[in-house]
Amino acid sequence: MAGLPRMTPESVLCASERPVAAVPGQQSLSLPVSWDGRADPAETIPAVAAAPLIGSLCTGYGGLDEAVRRVFGGSVIWTSDTDPGACRIIEHRFPGVPNLGDLTAADWPHILSSYRRPDIVSAGYPCQPFSGAGLRKGIKDDRHIWPHIATALGVLRPRYAVLENVSGHLRRGFDTVLADLAGLGFDVQWLCLRASDAGAPHQRPRLFVLAAAQDADGEPVGQWWLPAPREEESGRARPDAGGRSRAPASDPVGVRTRRRQASAGVAGPAGTDAGAARRRDRDATAPDTGRDPWGPYGAAIARWEHVTGHPAPRATDDRGRLSPVFVEWMMGCAPGHVTGVPGLSRNAQLRALGNGVVVQQAEAALRLLHARHQDDRRSAS
Repeated sequence: MAGLPRMTPESVLCASERPVAAVPGQQSLSLPVSWDGRADPAETIPAVAAAPLIGSLCTGYGGLDEAVRRVFGGSVIWTSDTDPGACRIIEHRFPGVPNLGDLTAADWPHILSSYRRPDIVSAGYPCQPFSGAGLRKGIKDDRHIWPHIATALGVLRPRYAVLENVSGHLRRGFDTVLADLAGLGFDVQWLCLRASDAGAPHQRPRLFVLAAAQDADGEPVGQWWLPAPREEESGRARPDAGGRSRAPASDPVGVRTRRRQASAGVAGPAGTDAGAARRRDRDATAPDTGRDPWGPYGAAIARWEHVTGHPAPRATDDRGRLSPVFVEWMMGCAPGHVTGVPGLSRNAQLRALGNGVVVQQAEAALRLLHARHQDDRRSAS
């Protein structure tokens, strides 16, 4: 990509300490609009709203954006996707929010001036170049669009970039992503987390990245818009924000705590019929075979029922095919989030779900990454 120097992994850590060439149209990292909504009098771009603005790349069904909203609050100001099924979901789930379409052809300076600077940019970009199930071409794959995302970040200059991909990306092309982010002036945290770590009945390991602009004032976003788990986000500071997860310090995102709660909820407390009621709900939507329809997977299914608050639907439809409703539930979506979109074919539903992000998994990853970022800031101060 023109304007972004290629660096070796060894040079990534010191990349931000020396000048690097700007990408075309790159804006200053010193943001003229402050994080708390007070605009510089000389600034012509309107002040940000009372909650962060989110720009969504490779939106899909919006799973990564929902995780961002759960952690930081805010609202999506634009989306970007070209898949016909995803576009239909976006139109239905984000009414009135523009879809920029092909991000590789986007005029980012024009988008910046038209829609204001986003505080957060999310991107679950295509995994085919990095997946072990594909050709494993990495950055040599024609579907590798990271350079275009880096260009967008250089122009938009968000406070945070939130990225998601398959874990195989660590071995294929992630050094380039790190080098580019460092060259653009971002501090980067990343981790791999399985969906099962958030309680899901499948592993689905994914790489999550939180890149923070080096001169971004992290205090307001660190405490202001971070709701506690299962708490509604708001634009006001909360006195308990410093203890958001209400989990032990060794478990900052509360993953193990939620696992224990889920395990306890599967059977129900002693002397109650909670477990029996849950099993009745599950059996009402599962095939009637005269025995536990999930066999050895029953405990995992029940745990996810507890986490999502929804009983597991049947795994197959009346024709014996994999049910999109079941896949939707497996991905942690609210019932009908994808399958309730008018005019979306079964194949389009399965494609969107297969390319999607488990919201609970992404939320847990972001909470842990943000905690790490805050710890690093405190250590450096």
